[in-house]
Amino acid sequence: MPVMAVPAVPEIVLHTATPASGLRRLIASGAHPDPEPPYWAYHWAGGAVLARYFLDHPEIVRGRHVLDLGAGSGIVGIAAAKAGAMRVTTAETDGNAIAAQQLNAGLNGVCLTSMHADLTAGPVLDPVLDVDLVAAGDLFYAPDLARRVLLFLDRCLLAGATVLIGDPGRAHLPRERLRLIAEYAVPDFGQVTDAKVNAGVFALI
Repeated sequence: MPVMAVPAVPEIVLHTATPASGLRRLIASGAHPDPEPPYWAYHWAGGAVLARYFLDHPEIVRGRHVLDLGAGSGIVGIAAAKAGAMRVTTAETDGNAIAAQQLNAGLNGVCLTSMHADLTAGPVLDPVLDVDLVAAGDLFYAPDLARRVLLFLDRCLLAGATVLIGDPGRAHLPRERLRLIAEYAVPDFGQVTDAKVNAGVFALI
């Protein structure tokens, strides 16, 4: 996977999937008859818009402990670290994504603490008790996932954390709970080359 600058966020470079990357080998296994595709390997609008926002407004994350939920490649956490976050924790259910996050963090000269865990799966709030800001990009594309993510984010709000969501308007985005605070035109996974969509950064209220 070659190292490339992220479209719309050129301050960050990532190992990037290409047709020759052979990622199908990561999911073609008898041990995983119905595996998740390697979503972490591609650029998504919600992550890009959060990263762009953090770099443009470093005061949002400076000196804070940031949790990047469903972190994928780590782009949002990397942006937070580059913008001056005191500590960045990334949470992801895909072990290959965890490896990619650490490689990408090294490329960008920052440190991420990666958790291989589904924080939405249980009632325990301990991992986020000392988190100041929770960032969630591109997590509202499926109904069950959207429900679990929103319940978790509500627990974070109750614990006193700020919750920011990056999303281009996917089907299960809880619009009635959101306040738009920034918008950017960024590429999205599945779009034709060089195409861009308008994606928002929203505060959960």
